[in-house]
Amino acid sequence: MAKRVVVLGGGTGGTLTANRLRRLYSRSEVEIAVIDQDDRHVYQPGLLFVPFGLAHIEEIVRPRGRQFHHGIDYVKSAIDHVDLSARTVLLADGSTLNYDVLIVATGAVLVPEETDGLTGSGWMEKVFTFYSPEGAAALGAALSRFDGGRLVVNVVDMPIKCPVAPLEFCFLADWYFCERGIRDQVQLTYVTPLDGAFTKPVASKRLAGMLAEKGIELVSEFNTGEVDGKAGRLVAYDGREVSFDLAVVVPLHGGARYVGRSPGLGDELNFVPTDEHTLQAKAAPNVFVIGDAANVPASKAGSVTHFEGEVLVENVRRYLAGEPPDASFDGHTNCFIETGFGKALLIDFNYDTEPLPGHYPASVGLPLLAESRLNHLGKLMFQWFYWHGLLPGRDVPGISSAMPAAGKVPAARKD
Repeated sequence: MAKRVVVLGGGTGGTLTANRLRRLYSRSEVEIAVIDQDDRHVYQPGLLFVPFGLAHIEEIVRPRGRQFHHGIDYVKSAIDHVDLSARTVLLADGSTLNYDVLIVATGAVLVPEETDGLTGSGWMEKVFTFYSPEGAAALGAALSRFDGGRLVVNVVDMPIKCPVAPLEFCFLADWYFCERGIRDQVQLTYVTPLDGAFTKPVASKRLAGMLAEKGIELVSEFNTGEVDGKAGRLVAYDGREVSFDLAVVVPLHGGARYVGRSPGLGDELNFVPTDEHTLQAKAAPNVFVIGDAANVPASKAGSVTHFEGEVLVENVRRYLAGEPPDASFDGHTNCFIETGFGKALLIDFNYDTEPLPGHYPASVGLPLLAESRLNHLGKLMFQWFYWHGLLPGRDVPGISSAMPAAGKVPAARKD
């Protein structure tokens, strides 16, 4: 009798996992069902470009159902909760799906209502986010009307999807206003709860230097407690204030709400406690987690999801075969960071290794920790690869889940 794998979420992680499993097993061996509440798959890295007119929503959204291989059942429904003891998923319409293996891939969701005032006066008028299709499109209209003043980019708290995206927005805004000939009339400010520009010290130092070079003010250790859209100010819990004429806010993130209705599955933020090396949920050995839904100490970025997929699918295979799991996922992450003027930076790191200079994926490859036109073209090309390589679950020659050491310049020892 065929085993049943149920995948919760039809985004990046859920889609590539379902497709990889379908290639591994026949339908008579394993039935695969994917559940999601809508049929709109968004290429999320493209949202960054929408406010600047460099991409359009219709170019980065495709039907979810068309991304799955033949033999995968797609169920369009909201999820009410998961019953771990009964091994069932209860859907919003009251129907249930039994599973032998459950894969949680429902990502992270925006919770702007958790920040005082954020969705109040000024929301979608002078306070925006580009982390949703609707917000990115509305922000684009606002930027086209903006002719001077203080533009503040604010990260409310971590974790967030694609931690480098707010920095990229600053760099692209610098370029955008230069192109419009009004850069000297715009004050750009980056406000973050971190103690620097980024989470990894080496990259943080490099990125802080780039902000300074471009005349972008950095305000660190600012924990936003209130967004006052009417008065145009951010207020931190410690009483500090940052004024703005236009605010681009990255709201608080949490896991999908059904996680909180599923006893034993999630934490207080609705993320799923997960073994950082095997990607098994700590709640049950037949539950696996991929992508932004997991609470592993890796960036919530598409590249992480891509690298996780190889290990996760192998561990589903091992679980079904009664074998011990593979604990080889090392937190491998790489990020293209758009820096404006047709250039980008690339960083590559994992749980234990800082971003290092050199090249990726080997000694001949894309330059690391250095701005280049080649990296910018790499980021643009990634959209094609996303739809035609990553989501279909194809292997990429020379690219594996483990972070490569080849091509990198080792860090200097501190004796």
